[in-house]
Amino acid sequence: MTPQTALPPMRESLLDVAGKKIFVAETGDGPPVLLLHGGGPGASGVSNYSRNIAELAKEYRVVVPDLPGYGRSTKGVDGTDPFGHLADHIRGVLDRLGLEKAHLVGNSYGGACALRLALDTPDRVDRMVLMGPGGIGTTRTLPTPGLISLLNYYTGDGPSRPKLEKFIRNHLVFNAAEVPDSVIDSRYQDSIEPDVVANPPLTRPRSLRTLWQTDFTRDRRLARLPVPTLVLWGAADKVNRPSGGRMLAGRLPNCDLYLVANTGHWVQWERAELFNSLCADFLAGRR
Repeated sequence: MTPQTALPPMRESLLDVAGKKIFVAETGDGPPVLLLHGGGPGASGVSNYSRNIAELAKEYRVVVPDLPGYGRSTKGVDGTDPFGHLADHIRGVLDRLGLEKAHLVGNSYGGACALRLALDTPDRVDRMVLMGPGGIGTTRTLPTPGLISLLNYYTGDGPSRPKLEKFIRNHLVFNAAEVPDSVIDSRYQDSIEPDVVANPPLTRPRSLRTLWQTDFTRDRRLARLPVPTLVLWGAADKVNRPSGGRMLAGRLPNCDLYLVANTGHWVQWERAELFNSLCADFLAGRR
């Protein structure tokens, strides 16, 4: 099990972006890199990257926002174009921080946000690392059990700790025993905040049109995207199928693919040392 790493002191701010408050934590100096978290219940930026921030901050200015709908940011996401909504607000974060260009690192929902931002405005993205990103081949096969579990968290009998524990231990990671109860407890408490329950940030697509729009493999712009990209995918991912990595590698013109053995959906947490090394080297242009 990868040991927990103490977080460095972080500067915190609430940025006004398109009428929403976006929480941002920062640390380190150097080229800017935004860490964009996943969309599971109770997720937030700093918690999602707790094992990576300190190491990456040795070389980079690490910027960790809570995506719209999560953490300390304003709740609610536009369900008609969720990836576009996220990308627009993260681009707004770049604007508010005075960053013309930055590296993007995105896990799952955050990976979809990063990819959409790069497709819409490639001039704003330097290099990109995607870990099991959402929206890859989602209209070409049935949803995975992990994705169904995620999308059903706020439906039926509503959120509960057993429901969240089942999602995390059975679907999110390869080795359930490595997840401490404290992680589940913390995420459960965050997942049941009244504003979150009233406005779940990740739900089933509202229409077939929305579903179609959120499948990046149907976006012809992929073949022209110049941004150097590293795709990391857990070979045992039960939320987003690892075959998505090969789909991206076959469409993006400048894409490296690394399948991580004995790893689930949470590469940056389960294999933190490997992730930190690969990520730092790739963003710096070191092979």
